[in-house]
This record gives sequence, structure tokens and C-alpha cells, in this order.
Amino acid sequence: QVTLAESGGGLVQAGGSLRLSCVSSGRTFSRYGMGWFRQAPGKEREFVAAISWSGGSTYYADSVKGRFAISRDNAKNTVYLQMNSLKPEDTAVYYCAASTAVAGTKFLAGYDYWGQGTQVTVSS
Repeated sequence: QVTLAESGGGLVQAGGSLRLSCVSSGRTFSRYGMGWFRQAPGKEREFVAAISWSGGSTYYADSVKGRFAISRDNAKNTVYLQMNSLKPEDTAVYYCAASTAVAGTKFLAGYDYWGQGTQVTVSS
């Protein structure tokens, strides 16, 4: 069983930055591919970024490529999402997720464990 807890959300002006963190319980964090998803009001949950178990491979949605960066620290059981040049359309609840697909995946159905989410609001 894996428990995920996100933090780092908040209110920021357009053009600003935030760093989200997601801490995993358990001793097998390095066996999971990790991902970040987001869900805006009235919209479906969408893929943002994913990272392989080692951190050697990363994947991004086109909408965040070049602005967001996913990373992980297996010694701290933590995955991060650095978000720069934020836009109002980035406003959403951000979720981290763990997948037994160690390479990581952009598909929502590929994730087995989810956090509770953290709110990110970008004002114009």
C-alpha cells in the first residue's frame, strides 16, 4: 500500500513559480513510476508530467513543456513538480500518482495510487 501526500500549492500571480512536492509512504518508492495530473473545475483530470523510477526518463504534456519540470529524490521518497511561468489556465487541483509501470506513463488508468491533491490558483 502506498500513501501519497502533496504540498506546495497556493495562490500565485501569472508569470510566477511554485514547487509542488509529493511524499510517499512505504519503502518501495523507487519501484514506482510517478506522475502529476491536474483537474480544473468542470474538466476531466489531465496528464501533466511523469518520471521513471530512476528519474532517467521524463514526459510532459505539450501545454506545460518548457515551463514545468518533474524530478524525484528516491532517498526522500519524494517527487517534485517545479512550475515556472505560470498562467491562469494552469489553475487546477494537482494530484500526484504512483504507477507500477516503472518507466512512467501519461495514461491516467496506468496509476494505482493517488494523493488527495493540492490547489494551485494563478491570478491574471
